[in-house]
Amino acid sequence: MLRKGLFFVVLILITLLLCVRLFYVQILNDDYAARAERNATASEKLYAPRGYVYDRHGELMIGNSPAYDLMVSPYLISDLDTIGLSELIEISPKKIRESLEKAKKYSYFRSSMFMKMLPKEHYTKINTELRKFPGFFAQKRILRNYPSTAGANVVGFIGEVNTEYINAHTEYSQGDLIGKSGIDKSYESDLKGKHGKRYYVVDHRNRKIGNWKDGAHDELPIPGKDMTSSIDLELQLYGELLMTGKRGSIVAIEPETGEILALISAPNYNPNELVGRVRSRNYTALYYDSINKPLFDRGILAEYPPGSPFKLINALIGLQEGVISSATTLTCRHGFHFGSLTVACHCKGGPLNLKQAISESCNNYFCTIYQRIIDNHGDSHAGMNTWSDHVKSFGLGKYLGNDLPTGRKGLVPDADYYDRFLGYSSWRGATTVSNGIGQGELVSTPIQLANMTAAIANRGYYFTPHIVKSIVGSQIDSSFSIAKHTTIDPQHFNIVVDGMYDVFETGTARGSRLPDISQCGKTGTAQNPHGQDHSIFVSFAPKDHPKIAIAVIIENGYWGSRWAAPIASLMTEKYLTDTITRPAIEQRMIDGALHEEYRLQHLSIYGEDSTYQANF
Repeated sequence: MLRKGLFFVVLILITLLLCVRLFYVQILNDDYAARAERNATASEKLYAPRGYVYDRHGELMIGNSPAYDLMVSPYLISDLDTIGLSELIEISPKKIRESLEKAKKYSYFRSSMFMKMLPKEHYTKINTELRKFPGFFAQKRILRNYPSTAGANVVGFIGEVNTEYINAHTEYSQGDLIGKSGIDKSYESDLKGKHGKRYYVVDHRNRKIGNWKDGAHDELPIPGKDMTSSIDLELQLYGELLMTGKRGSIVAIEPETGEILALISAPNYNPNELVGRVRSRNYTALYYDSINKPLFDRGILAEYPPGSPFKLINALIGLQEGVISSATTLTCRHGFHFGSLTVACHCKGGPLNLKQAISESCNNYFCTIYQRIIDNHGDSHAGMNTWSDHVKSFGLGKYLGNDLPTGRKGLVPDADYYDRFLGYSSWRGATTVSNGIGQGELVSTPIQLANMTAAIANRGYYFTPHIVKSIVGSQIDSSFSIAKHTTIDPQHFNIVVDGMYDVFETGTARGSRLPDISQCGKTGTAQNPHGQDHSIFVSFAPKDHPKIAIAVIIENGYWGSRWAAPIASLMTEKYLTDTITRPAIEQRMIDGALHEEYRLQHLSIYGEDSTYQANF
């Protein structure tokens, strides 16, 4: 009897425990319910549209267009018409079978990508026919669209993230697109937006039954932020037209803000060539074009000797260090002579003051200034370091800290550099006198030369060059609005600016003079060991309260006044007046091509048996 009673007690206790457990699981703890719910739902990514980018006048530079990924659910395919599908989507039956096997290996019941980034036109063509192929459906996504063909190096392009990047940045997943160059890369965090999700109820075979909880938990995508670029799209287009048939770059900056008005690299490409399914093929062709290098942004990456425009910096350093004054006169006898060393000069000769030396580009004058700076007080090492610090204060020889995704810092040597380079320390100013005329070991990029010119236009300061003017709902880098002052006192700039004004009025660029615009500039020729020298020109306008500073480099363009100066003056006139008063010069610049010079340079480097093709 006792055993029977104990049995019932134990049975009652077990029953009570089971009831308590069931109450806890079903009423108090929703974990199991949540698991069951998750097992009955599936999600679909809703791609966020990237932010739009406009030029400084509101013209659309970067927009979006719809595209579609063709998805497949293998479990819904029973008797696939491979030939029919092949004709519809325009890929081979073999490729269809391979892609289908890949999808089955990923998951027999889950959907996966079968064919990515179909343009809207292609999707419209096949959409009504897709119902004949159960298991295939389209999923919408967003691709970039470029209304203008200008500024491919500025707008950049987007591409898929790779696994390595996803592992380091968990906010991205397979199939996401990311900025790979240009504005889209520099401002990825602002432009990308945030993807959303739509949840569905599915059956045990992962077939959609309907929206989960009537869409109450769907996450809508958040679009990226729109922004306004500093680029003047019309000026950009005009500059690219002037660069037809040439290699080189044009960089234009607004001196009072540091905003980049035009950033032209030639040859370039149509940015729409790197959109959608054709991107991979076209990118490969552009990447392996080692002759023309269309993906190489010459405005921020190409490094050249600055040539004669650098004489302006040596003049300012000479004034600051007291080795010359505005009244200093030197006599040129066909060049600079020091012992057996001669640096030839083609100025008109005779005694020249500083203004005349700038307008006539006298090599003797600026070699002498440089020698005096370096050998000042009898300590060439101290003189070299002083010179180097002054030069770097103009933004040369260092990264400018701009908002461009890449760049190079060039080279401004100092005393330690020459101790290593020469292998001895007893050198003097004459040893490195080529620096006096912007040759020697000096190397600069076009954007650095434009920035240097803006600093002169401002009489001693500059703002960091930048390519984005404003962002909706956000701020651009506050450092862009802080003036960076050079080491040259403001009172020394006026005489140099007057000399630059005379370059147009009576000097080496008088053929590019504009009667109604006061331009200040400096011609230059940069030595090229593999062919014709490079044509270089820097300028700003107007002389007082300047609105544009510009640097132009035409590779293999002979001398500064031949190509670079006319192009700079045309760009200046276009920006300031929106008209061109010299159609003959304009047409000569547009029609002028340097293909033969590039062919000869190519043969000199790669040999007579090599093949050269211009492609621009």
